[in-house]
Amino acid sequence: MTAAANADYAYLRAVVFRHSRNVLESAHDHLFQTRLLGLLRRHGMAHLHELVRLLRASSNPGLERAIAEAMTINETSFFRDCRTFDALRTEVLPRLIDSRISTRRLRIWSAACSTGQEAYSVAMLIREHFPLVSSWDIRIEGTDLSAEVVERARLGRYHRIEMNRGLPARLLVRYFDRSGEDWVVKPSIAALCAFRQANLCSPLPFPRGFDLILLRNVMIYLPMDARLALLAALGRLIAPDGYLFLGSAEQVPDRSAWATVLSSGTTYYRPLQPLK
Repeated sequence: MTAAANADYAYLRAVVFRHSRNVLESAHDHLFQTRLLGLLRRHGMAHLHELVRLLRASSNPGLERAIAEAMTINETSFFRDCRTFDALRTEVLPRLIDSRISTRRLRIWSAACSTGQEAYSVAMLIREHFPLVSSWDIRIEGTDLSAEVVERARLGRYHRIEMNRGLPARLLVRYFDRSGEDWVVKPSIAALCAFRQANLCSPLPFPRGFDLILLRNVMIYLPMDARLALLAALGRLIAPDGYLFLGSAEQVPDRSAWATVLSSGTTYYRPLQPLK
């Protein structure tokens, strides 16, 4: 690889970091070519060096944000990591429902929701196992940096290959409608979920009071200062008796603010004190 190409990749990595705090290693530089292909075509370009030359010549925050969004990792599937959903079904949701019986209200956040499978999985779990809350005020918020995947989440439309990843056949039939080669989530599940674009490393568009936050497989891509800032922001948004789930390879770096709970072969966290 030429020195010029290395410089271009370094420039693009810096753009991604500036807008998302996502740390991309040079070993993954090849992903720029595939993930930015559509963006290049929309701007009448064929090569990455043309894009870098344009950005170096004049400031274009919108284009830089589009690059950061395109490079977001959007790996997801229905009921990803069954241990998390076992803990939700057997411990976390029963406790939350019991403690919210007077208000009949639940607020759940699927941060970095990608194309929506996590949020819809939680909605199916609630509908399937907790008929007591069928008339409650329940809202599952899904957010992601990428406008493209947020739009897909809103549509709730998935190809059969995506449906085969983690979704039991009985839930497929019960909660989705067939549409050609695709399946579309039914209104009873879609009604519980709302999706919007949001940058986790910028001010978050929510009031306090989330009962459950799912922030899975995000912090492994962030530097330590960004992790601490994000967790502090979550601490201000979560209810004093709320629950936080991270990815299986992630841990809370600040143990003074969060209590660690081992359950059902997985780990979740409880706020030790509300953060101001």
